[in-house]
Amino acid sequence: MQAVQSYIQANRERFLEELLEMLRIPSISADPAYKAEVGKNADLVAESLRKAGADNVRVIPTAGHPVVYGEKIIGPDKPTVMVYGHYDVQPPDPLDLWTSGPFDPVIRKTELHPEGAIFARGSADDKGQFFMHVKAFEAMLAEQALPCNVKFMIEGEEEVGSAHLEQFLRENASTLGCDVILISDTHMISRETPSITVGLRGLSYVEVEVTGPCKDLHSGLYGGAVANPVNILAKMIAALHDENNHITIPGFYDDVLAVTPEERKAMNEAPFNEAAYKKELNIQMVHGEAGYTTLERTSIRPTLDVNGIWGGYTGKAPKRCCRPKRLPKSACAWCPIRIRKRSPTCSPGISSPWRLLPSRSRLPTTMAGTRSLRLPIRRNTGQPTKPWRKRLGKRLSLSAAEGVFPSFRCSRKSLASRPY
Repeated sequence: MQAVQSYIQANRERFLEELLEMLRIPSISADPAYKAEVGKNADLVAESLRKAGADNVRVIPTAGHPVVYGEKIIGPDKPTVMVYGHYDVQPPDPLDLWTSGPFDPVIRKTELHPEGAIFARGSADDKGQFFMHVKAFEAMLAEQALPCNVKFMIEGEEEVGSAHLEQFLRENASTLGCDVILISDTHMISRETPSITVGLRGLSYVEVEVTGPCKDLHSGLYGGAVANPVNILAKMIAALHDENNHITIPGFYDDVLAVTPEERKAMNEAPFNEAAYKKELNIQMVHGEAGYTTLERTSIRPTLDVNGIWGGYTGKAPKRCCRPKRLPKSACAWCPIRIRKRSPTCSPGISSPWRLLPSRSRLPTTMAGTRSLRLPIRRNTGQPTKPWRKRLGKRLSLSAAEGVFPSFRCSRKSLASRPY
């Protein structure tokens, strides 16, 4: 591997500039106004694969944004690794919170990154990660050190739920066949700590709009006699958790898989410095469900969080008026490491906090759910840990990711492959 490392060092500046070029493209998949930019990024991914030495590189259209494919087959008797990634990014708003432009990448040293880090939208989700694999592939191929067949599948809709990925996989299953899928879209504990992700928390997204009277009401005339949607929603949100931060929605925990003491012990052996954690976030104390550590709260336990709330008059001047309707509430329910028997939404018990609504209020909801994934520690990590310890001389830490990737579910269902 020394020749590979030498190749990487010799081409380091070129690799960096190529990554920065990709980070300058605002490939925001959620906003139709950026469709051309998303397509431009797909073309650049294809160009990067060709330069790296991949064959059969294609930008394949879908009903949404395209998928970029490339491969290098060195032998039919060799195992095949599929590298998954996504080139789309989330919207960068609010822009005033950025120290530098989200699509003007800069390398900046911080206390957390004394050697410097790239600050830009997509640098860590997920352009930086999949680009790392492309360049590792290039280096190994250039030095004739590639030990297996490699395929790349880089999509452009991960940040909007990979709506067309499953259909793409079904239509191209014969091309995409592989033994293992390599996904680097989760967190990394540290540069010094090798780790493997053994689970993902699923996602259920609910948007609620609370409706009150038929028109604006002056608070001096009607206040105290008519339910205010803002006040009602505040009570609803406050009722979602009890004094132990346990979620109160009936049925919410019904499908939560029991985590064994062995698994909890393994999860908590991962390095974690609570003081550094609080300092990085500028908080005085951690918060969460009683009886669980911070690592467990962010990995093996479900949460229910409000991601957005607005309503009433928000102008600069005062306006003593009760608005008839408002408060589309965006709630994000991060489900635990579990495999649900049904769609992971909160619908079975959603009526519990909503009992506070006035009788004439309407409660239209929109929901979107994605299943979670769990790879039991005993069965799935015994063998992968051994080569890590042999090569690095360190124990492999286990973690669960903070989100969910539709690619896991789609790939396992359509390709019958193992995601790692």
